[in-house]
Amino acid sequence: MSVPSRILVYGVYGAGKSTLAAVLADRLRLPWHPVDDLLWLPGWVEVPVAQQRSRIEQICRGDRWILDGAYHGWRDVPLARADLVVGLDYPRWCSFGRLLRRTVGRLATGEQICNGNRESLGSVLSRDSILLWHVGAFGRARRRMRAWQADPSGPPVLLFRSPAELERWVAALPRR
Repeated sequence: MSVPSRILVYGVYGAGKSTLAAVLADRLRLPWHPVDDLLWLPGWVEVPVAQQRSRIEQICRGDRWILDGAYHGWRDVPLARADLVVGLDYPRWCSFGRLLRRTVGRLATGEQICNGNRESLGSVLSRDSILLWHVGAFGRARRRMRAWQADPSGPPVLLFRSPAELERWVAALPRR
């Protein structure tokens, strides 16, 4: 098996992109660039899209990287350079359940995420709630991953339909 050096991990909110990226980074000895750290400033201030794109372009010029997401203003950048896209195409109940558990856990512990930000009850109950974003984004993310997989001009796309299927694939990867 050829070991990829530039990997885009993709899926809907809560599917486990960051968790998988961390595992792949450790196993394959690749630098992982958590996308949320590149997109959010303290106080949940969004980095302007042009600056996001510039940051992603700089990372993707490298020969070795893992990104745990790709968003509208710059999705084309990692797709043009990736050796592999790993898509977490889990059923809605699975990814939403993971997201709900993670969100409740973060609310309970006050865990800091991306540049010192924290989830709050107010943010979870707002119109911008990550839980609502999941509901709206699920179908789009799924269609996008499947279209990428069907496109012979793009990078190879592995779609995993269950965590168990993904675990078997990861276990078979060689260690670097």
